[in-house]
Amino acid sequence: MKEGTSRTATRFSVSPAVTMQQAVSVWVRDPRIQKNDFWHAYMDYEICLQTNSVCFTKKTSGVRRRYSEFVWLRQKLMANALLMVNLPDLPPKNPFFSLNNASQIIDRMKGLQRFLEEILQNPLLLSDSCLHLFLQSQLSVAKIEACAAGRTNFSVAQAVQRSGLRRFHSEEDIQKDTSTSCDSDSDSSYCRDPVQKIKGLAIQKSRSAALLDHISTCQEEMSSCSSGST
Repeated sequence: MKEGTSRTATRFSVSPAVTMQQAVSVWVRDPRIQKNDFWHAYMDYEICLQTNSVCFTKKTSGVRRRYSEFVWLRQKLMANALLMVNLPDLPPKNPFFSLNNASQIIDRMKGLQRFLEEILQNPLLLSDSCLHLFLQSQLSVAKIEACAAGRTNFSVAQAVQRSGLRRFHSEEDIQKDTSTSCDSDSDSSYCRDPVQKIKGLAIQKSRSAALLDHISTCQEEMSSCSSGST
């Protein structure tokens, strides 16, 4: 047996009856525009988790993930579950997704949160170490796969413990991605026009703040409309 094999496919075996007695709360919030370089931008989201479940080593955590990482997670869970579970859908990939469109961002966040909420209700999926690393460590997807397969010098539990609790809505939450290509989260105008890219870099902080204010206003208006219709 090769060294590290004992950590392969770490499982957290818990009966459905025990799982149902415990609570797992998850939120997807705080969208932020991130810059890879002068040419590429994307948006990531904060995943906040609180639980009393024995399935989780850490009871409170916060990490940042982008849409493409959610896509990877769904594919990985589907492969690991061997078609034994019907996985919920993610919000659809939108080639026209805009980093400045508050409505699109709100819809995507809601869809990502619903996806995680359904995932976390399934005891079989809760045994998947890739899910735990996705939710409670800031490892890249490549590192998650390596750790879950026992190809790292640290275990799944060690990776989770080493990921300190981040302060929500702080600059420390920003996780830089090393990707150098545009994906569905990228702002296409930034990918094409270097002048816009350089100019956008200078005003990035104010744009992000304005976007968050816009999203907050939209959410308040949606809440008012909902309460007024009842």
